Amino acid sequence: MKQRLLIVLVVLLCLTAFFAGIVAVQPEEFHITRSAVMKATPDKVGERIDHFKAWADWSPWAKLDPNSKEEFEGPAQGPGAIMKWSGNDEVGEGKMTILETRPGEYIKIQLDFIRPMVASNLVEFQLEPQGEETKVTWSMSGKNNFVGKAFHLIVDCDKMIGGDFEKGLNSMKALVEAPPALTEEPQSKAKPDADAVLEKPAEVNKPSEQSAPVDSVTTPPAP
Repeated sequence: MKQRLLIVLVVLLCLTAFFAGIVAVQPEEFHITRSAVMKATPDKVGERIDHFKAWADWSPWAKLDPNSKEEFEGPAQGPGAIMKWSGNDEVGEGKMTILETRPGEYIKIQLDFIRPMVASNLVEFQLEPQGEETKVTWSMSGKNNFVGKAFHLIVDCDKMIGGDFEKGLNSMKALVEAPPALTEEPQSKAKPDADAVLEKPAEVNKPSEQSAPVDSVTTPPAP
């Protein structure tokens, strides 16, 4: 019995050592990037990124937890702007801080995770004008500690996170390419609707001022 337990223990130690060896040789850093071309100016696209409150309109994680909480600190946009969030297991908890902004060109963000795992990564947005369009490149990079290496070994992070980036870019594309909402014409220039015409009789239906009133017409007596 003891011999069997010893064999099992040795096998487990060998498997653990083997797995640890594989983890150890994984890359020290990771880099995930996705791009999309949008029919909008770099400034118009940049406004959706530089304002954290605007992320709710296109972020791929905004709909994962309708009850998530967001807090905003610092300036509304640009370096120093901060957004903190806390939600369910899919959203987790963390903080984003804008480090650098070059309007219409580049935005750098420090991304700090608290849940489901502690990590600090760098997020960048590159805006490249292409005629009347803009190429938007969204990337995230960071260091891989042992836990991070093991996680990347088990989970295809490029596919998982890259897929979220693609969803976010598609949402942003639809948002910035949408035509502006049509505004109503001023009341003085608006055409009268059918109900208004029906409620107000036409002038031709009114009796003429020069016509004799109905009760002024006489009828000759019967013979």
